[in-house]
Amino acid sequence: MTGTVLWQPPADVRETTRIGDYLRWLEQRGHRFGDYAGLWEWSVNDLAGFWQSIWDYFEVISHDPPTAVLADATMPGARWFPGATVNYAEHVLRMPGLADDETVVLAYSQSREPIRLSARQLRDQVRSVRAGLKARGVGKGDRVAAYAPNIPETYILMLATTSLGAIFSSCAPEFGSRSVIDRWSQIEPKVLVAVDGYRYGDKPISRTAEVDAITAAIPSIEHVITIGYLDSLKGNWAQLHGDEPMAFEPVPFDHPLYVLYSSGTTGLPKPIVHGHGGILLEHLKILALHHDLGPGDRFFWFTTTGWMMWNFLVSGPAVGASIVFFDGNPAFPDLSALWDLVDEAGISYFGTSAPFLMACRKAGLRPDKPGLKAVGSTGAPLPPEGFDWVYEAVGSGLQLQSLSGGTDVCTGFVGASPLHPVTEGVIACRCLGAKVEAYDPSGEPVIDQLGELVITAPMPSMPVGFWNDPDGKRYREAYFDVFPGVWRHGDWITIGADGTCVITGRSDATLNRGGVRLGTAEFYSVVEGLDEIVDSVVVHLEQHDNPNGELLLFVVLAEGRELDDELTGRIRRELRTALSPRHIPDEIYQVRAVPRTLSAKKLEVPVKRILTGTPVESAAAKGALANPESLVAFEELAAKRSR
Repeated sequence: MTGTVLWQPPADVRETTRIGDYLRWLEQRGHRFGDYAGLWEWSVNDLAGFWQSIWDYFEVISHDPPTAVLADATMPGARWFPGATVNYAEHVLRMPGLADDETVVLAYSQSREPIRLSARQLRDQVRSVRAGLKARGVGKGDRVAAYAPNIPETYILMLATTSLGAIFSSCAPEFGSRSVIDRWSQIEPKVLVAVDGYRYGDKPISRTAEVDAITAAIPSIEHVITIGYLDSLKGNWAQLHGDEPMAFEPVPFDHPLYVLYSSGTTGLPKPIVHGHGGILLEHLKILALHHDLGPGDRFFWFTTTGWMMWNFLVSGPAVGASIVFFDGNPAFPDLSALWDLVDEAGISYFGTSAPFLMACRKAGLRPDKPGLKAVGSTGAPLPPEGFDWVYEAVGSGLQLQSLSGGTDVCTGFVGASPLHPVTEGVIACRCLGAKVEAYDPSGEPVIDQLGELVITAPMPSMPVGFWNDPDGKRYREAYFDVFPGVWRHGDWITIGADGTCVITGRSDATLNRGGVRLGTAEFYSVVEGLDEIVDSVVVHLEQHDNPNGELLLFVVLAEGRELDDELTGRIRRELRTALSPRHIPDEIYQVRAVPRTLSAKKLEVPVKRILTGTPVESAAAKGALANPESLVAFEELAAKRSR
């Protein structure tokens, strides 16, 4: 695939990066690769050789040695490193290359003053909270839940929990009580740690009623610990401490580490169980070799504790990087708030979402951060103009890394590496160890053609399974029901002959007009490129008597704007010119908001279901939405259309 090249790796990239060091290390062991393509081919075709090399290169601590690397490669059910016992927290707290007095956590918040923790302080606080949990009867296999934001206490709790071999789960405090109860009723936690509230911008939001409702609804909760976050004089977090030596429970490689959840927009959220060893190996690989993070780096990703990017971010110290937290409204007092942290915290890697970058572009921001090494973008496809804006407004010398993955694997499986140029509008590569392919409808791999994103070989960070799914039925149905033995992710992808990738939206939200599949990402890029349009969502409704079906576009307009004939005509012309006549909507409607999950993903499928007659309460779980009131407009339109 072609496009404008915006950045090239420096000539000495192999001498100055961690992936370069890894390649030299491989050469000493008889593996020589002239380019990334050769390295990737080896990594997905010799799974045992590659993942053993990751284990050895990063000097994984194993209390009992593995008897094999991959005992069974069948999906689902691949068995990695049988016999090995490890502990994820032990590797994070090892913090290679960081001295005891070096800062490892920098936490910024709209609810309180910044906090810095040195490596010594982090280890000591984890040790103390670990003892406090242990005194409350928490041990291997027990669940500990955090209704808390992206703050040091949540991180300390996670590490203390997992050091015991107990299982962690977090929900961001903006989740409503119903949404939290739907998640945690499934895993039955013994301990709940919760904030009293938080501040979003200048708005204080109490959570005491929600905490009471959660506690009353989940009888397994034996202990409730509160963090005085909104009111520092409240809470009993300080009581969750003890004085015992630090220790790490050796657990099997696939022992549950934490439970993450699907967005749960329909039905109960899927409780996705991730294992200690799989997450550890995957995060060591991607953070060091793909993101080039290590000692001296300050790693930031804007995320809440309800999105897998928090779990991704907090593995940073395992490769020697310091991490930067932010809790609050990223647009308060304006969109420059997060960019200001780059200088204040000394951030070298700035991670965010594609919608945030596009919002900054639309607002005309020019943050100018020449000191940044890299900018990471995920959460949605980043269109070419988003790439251009980063290089024009943020910095010309940084590497923009667009990546895509999922909660299901708690990582990215397509992304970038220091060895790759940055080409406008495309994802640079398939990640090491991730055998990503594009399948046509008959299950054949295709190149330079749109296809279903599939993974045809196991990855260690694929889920151990779903909670309370003893026969694996729900797990198989989620990923393996279309192509037996092959993971189907639910995205459209085009893989170029040069290895680059373009993701064009969810395959379950496809616009299929007259047999031609249209991705949503390029559609939004055109529509939201118009100054008057703040947000949009498009759905395609099948019709028995019309092979083209019906294409409906909903737009959120800038303040003071109305959807008049002139704007409607301009939207249609732009889509026809930039894309094709098939992309012209049959109807365009103005709405106040587009439904989004709490991690800001657009919800095309629930909108489609509502418009085809599904009751709102069945079409979407309102507790999983950032703006459940946004569904009312679609419900009213569905009723009007049915009349």
